[in-house]
Amino acid sequence: MTSRIVAVEPFDLIVFGGTGDLAYRKLFPSLFRRDHDSQLTDPSRIIGVSRRDMDAKEFKASVKHALETFVPKEELEKKAVSRFLDRIDYVAVDALTDEGWDELKSRIADGLDRVRAFYLATSPDLFDAITHQLSKHGLLTPKSRVVLEKPLGHDLASAQEINSAVADVLPESQIYRIDHYLGKETVQNLMALRFANVLFEPVWDSAHVDHVQITVAEKVGVEARAGYYDHSGALRDMVQNHILQLLCLVAMEPPSAMQADALRDEKLKVLRALKPIDEGNIRTLTVRGQYRAGAIDGKSVPAYADELEDKGPSSTETFVALKAEVRTWRWAGVPFYLRTGKRLPSRVSEIVIQFKPVPLSIFGSAGGFLAPNRLVIRLQPDEGVKLFLMIKDPGPGGLRFREVPLNLSFADTFKGPNPDAYERLLMDVIRGNQALFMRRDEVEAAWVWADPILEAWSRMGQEPAGYTAGTWGPSAAVALIERDGFTWHEDPA
Repeated sequence: MTSRIVAVEPFDLIVFGGTGDLAYRKLFPSLFRRDHDSQLTDPSRIIGVSRRDMDAKEFKASVKHALETFVPKEELEKKAVSRFLDRIDYVAVDALTDEGWDELKSRIADGLDRVRAFYLATSPDLFDAITHQLSKHGLLTPKSRVVLEKPLGHDLASAQEINSAVADVLPESQIYRIDHYLGKETVQNLMALRFANVLFEPVWDSAHVDHVQITVAEKVGVEARAGYYDHSGALRDMVQNHILQLLCLVAMEPPSAMQADALRDEKLKVLRALKPIDEGNIRTLTVRGQYRAGAIDGKSVPAYADELEDKGPSSTETFVALKAEVRTWRWAGVPFYLRTGKRLPSRVSEIVIQFKPVPLSIFGSAGGFLAPNRLVIRLQPDEGVKLFLMIKDPGPGGLRFREVPLNLSFADTFKGPNPDAYERLLMDVIRGNQALFMRRDEVEAAWVWADPILEAWSRMGQEPAGYTAGTWGPSAAVALIERDGFTWHEDPA
C-alpha cells in the first residue's frame, strides 16, 4: 500500500474480554500491524482485562502466540514483536463485583491526559455492568471512549435497554458501536466511487438502476459459535447490522460533509425509508433456510442440527434472502435483493448495481444480446471493483458484442495487502472519529425494521427450508429474484 501513515497520539487501550477469541484473532494482530508501521506512539499501552487469573508475563505469552497464529510469519520481525509486547499488560477484573477495579485504576493512573479507550469485546449482557463500574471507580475521563461490539441486543427492546444503560454514564460522543464491515477498504471505496467521481452519481437512481443485490456468503458453518448462533440466526447475525449498513451506503443521499453525524444522518434516513416487511407480505418477500449435510470443496460437512451441542432439531435460520425497497424519490420501485448464509459454495461479500438495458439497440440481432451494465463491488475476498461493459468482439465480419469487465483489483493496483478493517477502526477510535461507527438511533431504526420480520416468522411457525451444504440456499431464494425476471449474480472470476 502507498498510503501515508499518520501516527496517533499516545493512548491507553483497555480490552475487556482480553483473553477471548476476538481479541486474539483480530484486535491484537491489528494493533501489532499499526505498531509495526509506526502508527502507535510512546508511551501507548494495551491492557487486557478478563476474569481469568494470570499475570502479565503469562498474558504476553498468550498474545505472542496469537500473533504467531494470525499474523503472517514474514511480518513478525523480532524487534517489532518485542516492542509491541512491551506495550502489553494485564489486570484480572470481575465485571460483576468490585474485584480488580482499583488495581486497573492504579495501573493507568499516570495517563490521565491520554486518550483512554475501553474496548468491550464481551457479551452485551456485560455492557451495562462494565460501563457503570467504569463510572463508579472514576475511570472515565473527558478523553475516554467506550467501544461496543456487536451484537447490540437481540431485538429493539434489548438494544434500547443496552443503549440507555450506557447513556447513563457516557454521552453519545464517547460511545463507539462497531461494525467491522464499515472499516473494509472496499466499503470505503464505495463512497469514493459515488462522491469523488462525476461518472456514477448522475445515474445512481431509479431512472437508471434496475435492481441492487447484496450478498454475504460463507463456506463455514456455525462451528464454535453454535451456542450463540442458535439464539441468533442469520437475520440477527448478519442482516440487521452488516447488510443493512451496506444497503445504507448504496442508497443514502450525499452527506453535506464527511463528518460523523452528517454521514449517519443520511444512513438513518435510508433505514427509516425501508418498506416494512410483516405478516402481510413476508411469504413473498423473505426466504429462510437451514443447511443440511453436504459437501464443501469435496469434503463432507454435517447438517446444522448436528453441529449443535444437543444435536436436536432447531428452527434457527442459517440462510436468509429478502427483497427490500427504499421508499424515497431516488429509489422508489428499485428492488434491493439481500442474501446471506452459511455453508454456501464460496466465501464472497459483494454489492451488485445492475443498470437498466439500453432503451433501443441500433445494431439489430446480428451483434447478439446487449447485456445491461453492472457495477460489482467485491468486499471479500479479492477486493476490487468491476464495471461490466459491452464491447465489439475483435475481428472482421460485422459487429459482434461481448460483455467484458473493467477490473480494478486492489491487490494488483496497490501491490500489497489491505489493512484489516479493525486496524482502521481502532485508529479511528483513538482519533475520536465516529464516522464509521453506528449512532444509537441507527441501531434502533435497524431493529424497528427487523423485529416485525422475526415476529412474523415466529407467529407463522414455519420451519426454515432445508438446503444442501455447498449449494446457494433453498430453491425459494432463486424463485424470489427470478419471479421479477432477474437472477443472482455469480462471477466465475
